[in-house]
Amino acid sequence: MSPRRKIQRAAPSQRKADAAPASLDQLLRTVDELTSIVEATKRLNSTLDLAELIHIILSIATRHAEADRGTVFLYDRQRGEIWSLVGLGLEQQEIRLPASRGIAGWVARNGESVNLADAYEDPRFEPEVDRQTGYRTRALLCLPILNKEGEVVGVLQLLNKAAGRFTPADEGFLRALSDHVALALENAQLHRERLAKQRMERDLSLARSIQAGLLPDQPPVVPGFEIAVSHRASQMVGGDYYDFVRLDPETLLTVVADVEGKGVASALVMANLQATLRALVTHLHALERLVVGINHMMQAPRNASLPDQPRAQKYLSMFVGLLDQRHRALHYINAGHVPPAVIRASGDCVYLEEGGMVVGLFPDAAYHRGFVQFAAGDIMVACTDGITEAMDAQRNEFGRERLNEAVRKLRHLPAVQIIESVLAEVEDYSRNGDHDDDRILLILKAL
Repeated sequence: MSPRRKIQRAAPSQRKADAAPASLDQLLRTVDELTSIVEATKRLNSTLDLAELIHIILSIATRHAEADRGTVFLYDRQRGEIWSLVGLGLEQQEIRLPASRGIAGWVARNGESVNLADAYEDPRFEPEVDRQTGYRTRALLCLPILNKEGEVVGVLQLLNKAAGRFTPADEGFLRALSDHVALALENAQLHRERLAKQRMERDLSLARSIQAGLLPDQPPVVPGFEIAVSHRASQMVGGDYYDFVRLDPETLLTVVADVEGKGVASALVMANLQATLRALVTHLHALERLVVGINHMMQAPRNASLPDQPRAQKYLSMFVGLLDQRHRALHYINAGHVPPAVIRASGDCVYLEEGGMVVGLFPDAAYHRGFVQFAAGDIMVACTDGITEAMDAQRNEFGRERLNEAVRKLRHLPAVQIIESVLAEVEDYSRNGDHDDDRILLILKAL
């Protein structure tokens, strides 16, 4: 056999020997990458604290890709925003951006990665953060974080790789980790929302207790009259308010009010109303001046040092009455409230409408008082619109006429029993309706 043929026959074996080290290196790299992913997954599953989890994600990503800095943006699809709770190297500075702007926003909306050697050459890049921090972004790698359904739940952005541009190997490792990152982020966000809900429920429960403390425990005992009242908030707290203030042994101030809206904001206005009323009533016994004073207080800016500060527009309707026990009479002002009705012992009905407009809209609003005399068996029924506007399944309101008719039929009963029976009728009427509001019902019966 010639030397030439020996060389030709030996060549295939030689090529296999040369290829073996390359295959071994590739296998070792694969094993190393899988080991890194397993270790990273363990770390990702070690906490439900969102800030700590984001820090772990950034630590893993920046170390593996040799990046100088990184940020995890969470994608709020409903609000169209991306937001960062913490950024490695930015001392936990919060960054909020609309998803319509920047490379990270583009990745969140499109679900595709972006790998740039120089971020400033891409028109999607916005250098505002660089200008604010004095940092200079060069290389940039931005990857979508996808859940198992393929939806973008966040964006991982890495900046300035030590060796130049981010490599396909960097992208491959982070993509392999994406499912685990997405699951950990979703679990942490659910945990965070659960904790926030629990805190809110505790705060609302405390607020409800505080608000209940602002209302009288029970109606006062008034010789010659029976008084019964019921209050129910449609949410944990509400904006309906009632009060009784004894001005002297024979004069009782009675208030029923309804702050526009419901929930926490209305409850805060209701608390302010109670404090304002209690402060003014010690100095102003004239009904007109009392309501005007409350209206001015409602108009005052929240911060006296900033008179032009925008103020949330809140107004309220209220019925204020001075009960003169000796003369069995009521002086009153109706400021845009559901007109109370006086159901006479004979069955006739008189509405208490004299007064003026709602409180809190116009500083120069004027109010005029009305007057009504009580005879034995007469009943005054006052309420908030949660009673009259209660709806059935066909969205028909309970209404003033139905309320007055219910009281008329029950006028021979004590005030407490009238309250109980009317509330049961309202509840039964609105059982299949979809309108629910705060409710106050007050009965004043002359004996």
